[in-house]
Amino acid sequence: MKTDYLRIEKAIRYIEEHFQDQPSLEEVAEYIHLSPFYFQRLFSHWAGISPKRFVQFLTIEYAKKLLTQYRSVLDVTYEAGLSSPSRLYDVFVSIDAVTPGEFKKKGAGLQIDYGIHPSPFGDCLLAVTSRGICGLSFITGDSPDREVTGLKLRWKNAVLRECPQTTKPFSDQIFQPRLNSMKRSISLFLKGTNFQIKVWEALLRIPSGSICSYEDIATYIGKPNAARAVGNAIAFNPVAYIIPCHRVIRKIGVFGNYQYGAIRKKIMIGWEIAQKYRKDCSSGLR
Repeated sequence: MKTDYLRIEKAIRYIEEHFQDQPSLEEVAEYIHLSPFYFQRLFSHWAGISPKRFVQFLTIEYAKKLLTQYRSVLDVTYEAGLSSPSRLYDVFVSIDAVTPGEFKKKGAGLQIDYGIHPSPFGDCLLAVTSRGICGLSFITGDSPDREVTGLKLRWKNAVLRECPQTTKPFSDQIFQPRLNSMKRSISLFLKGTNFQIKVWEALLRIPSGSICSYEDIATYIGKPNAARAVGNAIAFNPVAYIIPCHRVIRKIGVFGNYQYGAIRKKIMIGWEIAQKYRKDCSSGLR
């Protein structure tokens, strides 16, 4: 799965860089050293749609359309209340924030198990405690050393143990929920300021396949002038993808940066839109 993602990432990067030239399927396939037939098959299996359609989802014009289209959807979603559990596919997600006392202890007395697992967006490091998932980060280099070091810095006094057999069921629940028999909800055990927690709870209300702006989030949490502070809180999101910070973009339609790479953010957004597009098509909504 890691190799598949890397090929998809390389292909999309090439298509974006040469978008004005409208590269053919054969040209992109040659660039990533695959036959046109296998590239089309690989991409369609991963995204469920053609590469050309996928890239259309990543244009500024399409992003602006989604920002307008889904703002009313988000209004309805937020009326349910920011503190209520949110859904990731068919799974409930809730946040258990550390207490001020636990914050000061920096994880003292806490055991954290972590493991490296594949995902549709590359390998990730997943960390769990007895109280819930406390970390999910994507591997950005050839080894997970950077991500493991980051986990240790966030929980300086905790005991860390590499134990992928413990974290794998959680990984399956996140990335393969329909194939997974686990029925319990996903609990997140997070360390952050009150403002950060409030922003992260707000992000959980954004439906898959939707996007909103930093200003939207600021408005929904009752701080309409705090878009920049919202951006800072999003940057400190310790559980990538579960708390969907990738679904927040600039109000002008620009996707913006992402701590695990701007292209990965675009791929996540495009992949989720593609899944929604397929579902809508099968339901006769398009």
